[in-house]
This record gives sequence, C-alpha cells and structure tokens, in this order.
Amino acid sequence: MKIKFPLLFSFCLISSALLAQTKEKSWMLGPFVRPTNAQPVLQKDEASVFTDPITHTIAHWESMATFNPAAIVKDDSIMVLYRAEEKLGEKEIGGHRSRIGMATSIDGFHFSKRPSPVYYPNEDSQKHNEWPGGTEDPRIVQTEDGLYVLTYTQWNREVPKLAVATSKDLIHWEKHGPAFKNHRNGLYLDRETKSGAIVTELKNGKLVAAKIQGKYWMYYGVPHIWLASSTDLVHWEPLETHEDKLAPVLSPRPGYFDSWLVEAGPPPIITEKGIVVLYNAGNSQNVGVKDLGNRVYTGGQALFDANEPWKMLDRTDEPFIKPELPFEKSGQYVDGTTFLEGLVYFNGTWFLYYGTADSMVGVVSAKVE
Repeated sequence: MKIKFPLLFSFCLISSALLAQTKEKSWMLGPFVRPTNAQPVLQKDEASVFTDPITHTIAHWESMATFNPAAIVKDDSIMVLYRAEEKLGEKEIGGHRSRIGMATSIDGFHFSKRPSPVYYPNEDSQKHNEWPGGTEDPRIVQTEDGLYVLTYTQWNREVPKLAVATSKDLIHWEKHGPAFKNHRNGLYLDRETKSGAIVTELKNGKLVAAKIQGKYWMYYGVPHIWLASSTDLVHWEPLETHEDKLAPVLSPRPGYFDSWLVEAGPPPIITEKGIVVLYNAGNSQNVGVKDLGNRVYTGGQALFDANEPWKMLDRTDEPFIKPELPFEKSGQYVDGTTFLEGLVYFNGTWFLYYGTADSMVGVVSAKVE
C-alpha cells in the first residue's frame, strides 16, 4: 500500500506513520496506518455541561479528558462511544468522574459530538457500583436483530466491575449490572473485573455478535486475559479449570512488549484463520523491551481457534501499533498509550479507535483490498 505525504511533513512523522504499517503475520488484521498529518479525532471540552442526576448540579462532564473509545456502525455513520472525564480538582488517574459520550462521523475521521453524555451514573439500581467514580472504558457490539450490547467498567472507587447494558438506539439504555453477578453466587463480585470484548463476525458487510458452539464468547480482564461465555449476552460465566479457578488464555511474556500486562481490546473477529484478538499490552522495561519504555501501552494481536476460543494458535512478537506521535505520549498518562477499544468495518475499510495517554482519541485505518 502506497501512502503519499505532503512535502511539509517531517521525516520523523513519515517514519512513525510507516512503522504503523507493518504486518508481522499473514492472519493479522491490517496493516493499519495513521491518517496524513494525524491528529486526535476527539478531545476534551471544558465548555460541555449537563445537569447531573445525582448531585443536581451542572457538571463539566468532559473537562478533564476524552479517551478509550468503543465504536459501532449505525445508519451509514460511525458512532464512537468514548469515556469522558469530569475534572475533580487535581486528583490522579482514577480520581475523577467518568461518563460515556457519543460522537458521529460519516467518514471515520471527522466527528460531531452529542452535547450530553449517553450513559452515566444515575439514581438507579447500579448507583452503588457506579458512584462516585463513574462509567468507564466501553466496548460495544450489535446482535443480528439490532440490539446494542455495551460492556463497560463500573467504578465506585472500591472495586472495578465489568458490567453490561443494552439499547435499541444507543441513547436509551437498560442497565443489567455486573456481568458475573449470577455466577457461583456472586463469587467474582468483589474481585476486579473489566475490559469485556465480545467475539464478532462479519456478515453481509456488518459486524455482529457471533455464536460458537451455541454460545457467545467474551475475552476480558487484566493483567491476564480470561474468557467467558453466555447464551443471552447479559449473564456471563467465566471459563474455569476443573479446580474452579479462572483459566487465563493470554498472559504477559518476559522479554516482549507485553511483559507487564495484557488487556482485552476491541471486540475480536472471527476470520478464515481463526479468532483475531486485538489486545492492549503493557511493557515492564526491566523484563521486557528496553528501548520501548516502562509502562508504555502498545497493541498486539493473537489468533485463537474458531471452534475452541480458549486455544491460542499464534501471537505477534512485535506491537503493531505503539505511541509515536506527540498526542499519544502526552496527557494524564505520560508514559504513552495507544489503548485499543473500538473497531468497525465501514465502506470497505477497518477503522481502529484508541485512547491516547488517557487524554484523547486517535484512529488508524486499513483498507480491505
């Protein structure tokens, strides 16, 4: 794939864009490339306000940051649901308040935001799980009959919990609570769970939630990635060993870019080669890659068996995306992130949306030839 850059582009920026094109293995999605003269597609807005239903006060709901985006195609547009943080003083990461906003694009690169969040803590059955920290880090899929299924993190500043909500229009939502609340009498309710990526497949040019052996499957978690199954996309059962312990299906590796942690990325996709899982990877410099930096988040890909989704077949040795541009390495998370959460197929192109340094939203794309 040839890419043309304007003459005023610096050599450094050209090099960084080309680095994002590498495709290490034939089964991978991509290669993904940054747009020419890449800039964030979504940024904070200190002027955005809405009346919070719990405090009954005006909240500057995206005054701190906008990042970690989910994405879905609806009505010939790409809808990005992003984590928006309200700045609460000078608190550190995790100390602000998160809600989920939504932005719309007809080309994948230029967005218009809704003025108010579409998903947030309220005076409802989930307030004890979502307040005061908020609702964070969404992923989203759609069923064949059009139901939207949102997975996200509930943050009450005590225990982060992976939760599920559903909607028919992306605006009005039904909250179903923690994904594992019914499993083994709530065994995992007091354990950290997050980052739920439900397996999808491409049907008639549209990504939809997929069934394998009669069940839906979800890769989730950090610092390992685990697996869970469901018959209804709302109630989930973690995959466990015969000893009733969680069975990690992807783990950190000393000596590699994912030496510190791995975390589920956007919804995985079933391909002819198997299930392609895009994941977020943290580097631990003393046991990982020396010149990558410590705690830097990059992106990897792994291939799993399409009939046995717990069986890993292959895995990348190098990150296919990493923080290279200034806006990917500056913000709340100074070590830098390209944190993957949103992937759509739109007009013959893959669009991959990611959070940058816990502060903004970026995009890379891959044309399908």
